[in-house]
Amino acid sequence: MKTARIYQRPKNAMQSGRARTDTWILEFEAERAQEPDPLTGWAGGGDTTNQVRIAFPTLEAAKAHAEREGYAFHIVPAPERKLKLQAYADNFR
Repeated sequence: MKTARIYQRPKNAMQSGRARTDTWILEFEAERAQEPDPLTGWAGGGDTTNQVRIAFPTLEAAKAHAEREGYAFHIVPAPERKLKLQAYADNFR
């Protein structure tokens, strides 16, 4: 049985916008650790399920898909948004 992780996409740290932060992502967890390739040294493995990401508009839709397909899943809660309210004059105090 595959294990999936359902989480809400975080805000991009490099931009101020909140585009696509309302979508929920279903992502599979790796069944085994990646191993370094003896020739190149790159990490890799035969498990390709960690490359699959499915976006859903709501948490309920993501949970329904996981239950319908028979995946074990856990939900990672979204981090709290912290607002730092300050005035421009605070830079000179």
